[in-house]
Amino acid sequence: MTSRPAVSLAQRKRQLVVDELTEAAFQLLTARGFDAVTVDDIATDAGVSKRTFFRYFASKEDVVVRFLADLGTGIREGLAARPADERPSAALRAAVGAPLAHCGDRGDRALRVVQLILRTPALLARLLEHQDHWRDELTEELAVRLGLDARTDLYPRLAAGMALTAFGAVLERWSESDGTADPTALTDRAFAVLAPSLDAPSLDTV
Repeated sequence: MTSRPAVSLAQRKRQLVVDELTEAAFQLLTARGFDAVTVDDIATDAGVSKRTFFRYFASKEDVVVRFLADLGTGIREGLAARPADERPSAALRAAVGAPLAHCGDRGDRALRVVQLILRTPALLARLLEHQDHWRDELTEELAVRLGLDARTDLYPRLAAGMALTAFGAVLERWSESDGTADPTALTDRAFAVLAPSLDAPSLDTV
């Protein structure tokens, strides 16, 4: 009876510290650049000890990696939730378009973090690692959706790769525009290009 409120309080406290560290890290990293900021800088700015920082994050890179993980959260679930009879291009556009639209909705902070990632080789490499994982998930979900074998049919992996190529292109264009471009409109344009290939009947049996 008494343990549940205590756990809830502990969770809220943990989340508060994580949020403060994340905000401090993003402020410093986007202002100074990734290589110019140390863990000590982040901890000091957040008003905690270095030891506290390492209780929540493995490194300063890990702060940004968690942002990347959040960015891709739900892509597979988004595809699985689409109507079964929806065209592949429309279903994939909705699945990968949701996190892109969310970036636009989060405003300047998300833009600054995306720009940091795309301009820092080590962080860009981590983004590509995450995209590989998202591609595997989309491949599996597409195979289930279309009744194909992901191990032998090329279509699911090709289609997933095309969708995530569009994701990356939209993210880059939005970043280069300093947030003036609309991620949703960019996503629509990208999938208008891809739709003929994604929806080609002949690909269903590749």
